[in-house]
Amino acid sequence: MDSMEPTQPNVATTRPTMRPPRPPQVISSSNPNKRKSPSTAWDHFEKFIDEEGRTKARCIYCSKEYMADSKIYGTSNLKNHTPICPEYLYNELHDGQDPLSKDVEEGNLVPRTFTNVVGRKVLAEMIILDELPFRFVENQGFRRFCNVFQPNFNIPSRFTVAKDVSRIYFEEKDKLRNALRGRRLCLTTDTWTSIQNFNYMCLTCHFIDDDWKLHKRILNFCIVDNHKGKTIGKMVESCLEEWNIEGIFTLTVDNASSNDVAISYLKEATNRWKGTVLGNEFVHVRCCAHILNLIVTDGLKHHNKSIDRVRHAVRYVKASPNRLQTFKRCVEKMKIESKAILCLDVATRWNSTYKMLENAEKFEHAFKRMEYEDLEYILHFRDGNYDRRPPNEDDWETCRKFVKFLKLFYNATKRFSGSLYVTSNAFFDEIYMIKRKIDLFSRSEDHFLYSMAKTMKEKFDKYWGSGEDSSKKGNVLLYVAVVLDPRKKVDYLNYCLSNLYGENAAKVITDLVESVLKRLYEHYNSTHSSYVSIQSASEISRMEGVSVDVDDDDDDDPDRFIASQYKAFRQGKQPVGCVDEVAKYLMENIEGENDKTFNILAWWKYNTNKYSILSRLARDVLAVPVSTVASESAFSTGGRILDPFRSSLAPEMVQSLICTQNWLQSLVQISLRQAMDDVELFEDYGKSFLEAKLASPSAASPSPSSTITNLD
Repeated sequence: MDSMEPTQPNVATTRPTMRPPRPPQVISSSNPNKRKSPSTAWDHFEKFIDEEGRTKARCIYCSKEYMADSKIYGTSNLKNHTPICPEYLYNELHDGQDPLSKDVEEGNLVPRTFTNVVGRKVLAEMIILDELPFRFVENQGFRRFCNVFQPNFNIPSRFTVAKDVSRIYFEEKDKLRNALRGRRLCLTTDTWTSIQNFNYMCLTCHFIDDDWKLHKRILNFCIVDNHKGKTIGKMVESCLEEWNIEGIFTLTVDNASSNDVAISYLKEATNRWKGTVLGNEFVHVRCCAHILNLIVTDGLKHHNKSIDRVRHAVRYVKASPNRLQTFKRCVEKMKIESKAILCLDVATRWNSTYKMLENAEKFEHAFKRMEYEDLEYILHFRDGNYDRRPPNEDDWETCRKFVKFLKLFYNATKRFSGSLYVTSNAFFDEIYMIKRKIDLFSRSEDHFLYSMAKTMKEKFDKYWGSGEDSSKKGNVLLYVAVVLDPRKKVDYLNYCLSNLYGENAAKVITDLVESVLKRLYEHYNSTHSSYVSIQSASEISRMEGVSVDVDDDDDDDPDRFIASQYKAFRQGKQPVGCVDEVAKYLMENIEGENDKTFNILAWWKYNTNKYSILSRLARDVLAVPVSTVASESAFSTGGRILDPFRSSLAPEMVQSLICTQNWLQSLVQISLRQAMDDVELFEDYGKSFLEAKLASPSAASPSPSSTITNLD
């Protein structure tokens, strides 16, 4: 019977701490009775007489020979050789001690000796991590720094650095492939078009290891011919085959119609793969952050004069330095201590409107003071016909209500967009609070709030349902994730759904969720029951795992609000007889409902032996990402515009840089550079890339298009 179990990786995915071996012992002159040569060059050379009777010196590391008659040749040539000797891995220290540096993993001070080999590797990693141009190594300032800090370091050329980058990429790729062997993964993907009109696809995997650490790794950042669904589906399939991945649990995508086609293709193409779960029935997850954006954007189409007045007030202040100085004086006179900064919104981004109003309302009294300090402020509204006046108290009150409403969406989007903590179990709580608020505003006497909420409700129901269809319109796994949260379980889900849709609809949904949970458990029981893990927790933990924090720092966490009402409802229920792990888990008392530091992954790790099969299911369900932000961040955390340096390189090098950056650090932060130096074309880099690729045992042959790249 097929099973989908991880095998013990042959190579850890983290870079090992480099501890230098014992320095080589000095070899004395060939004649021990002769007076020792005074020059330090002889610490690294030995004298000998060749067949022709000439005195020579042989390097004790690389065996290179030099003429050594001190009366004729001196020792300068010997001294010049040692710093550039390819086999000499230890710098000469005048004090006779190795320098001390901190061990990254253990925090201890350990002796280290500089080597050119290590120096080149670390330099290439710096280029990758800090997104530096390859020509950085040829900058005068960097060379001066190296000459002072480590004069024995042979600074490589930009071509050599490019080869080193490619070599690191293939080395780290092999390590990651070994670590992913036999694992079932959750995926996110997104597409983007560069300024060169290349269509890029980013594929990111998410999984929880045997030590219950959540991981995120970019697998591919590659070219696709177009954004059509079948093209994307085939490319994802090709990437998975390249990585030898035999099982996907979910694929999270945005709501583009092409992604529906891609999902349909992948369901069929991977249906008979070893790690397929229930025929890929639950593989499709829609990006919740994208749905929230659609809901709010539709709601904001309704025009509101109060928001317009505040917007024009902010625009007036930010229009010139003199106006801004006048506004600052008003802030000081009104003794406002807020450090918020006025910002003007962008019409196409609702979160910018939220931030504009949130910051502006803190300065309400300063704007009021502007009416007395700056006559042009009043004329600005009259001349512009912005309803003839600046914002008044009623306008500010409307904006405060609006900000309070949008804050739910803003915080939910932030929570959904996290990739360093579990998000699948957070989905329901956020949706519950948003649904309640939309229903409340739908009964508002304020026409603007009523119209906005009504429009939002229509969009909400389209994607997440309005009753019994809620679990069918979304992915039911996100409800299963709630049940697998030991603070909540089925009764919690039923209680909240009853408040939203009534008891009948709640029962239909919870019955479906329990049925799916049992089907999943039976599948995992059939494939995992005889498996005994050979992979130690410490092995996979050597991956650059991220610390996991379930709870967000925001004070408006909906858990506390719901838990206070649910606690009384839950009291009195006692466990009954159990026939399997699911029944046993569901009937036991909930745990940690009032613990703000509760870590759901730590709980499942502690209870793995108690729920040996159910814990394997929980590990996959809790790894499901509810947004595609992890893949989008590879393009840009802001405008989704990759900087000119990245976009000017050949696609293969772009993939090498972005993927390796993600692999070398536990938290990828693609802080894109605003400006780069001019890009130069070097056709001969293609040969360098090919050499590095062929040197990797797992590398495939490059495509012809990869033979030309730009090295900055």
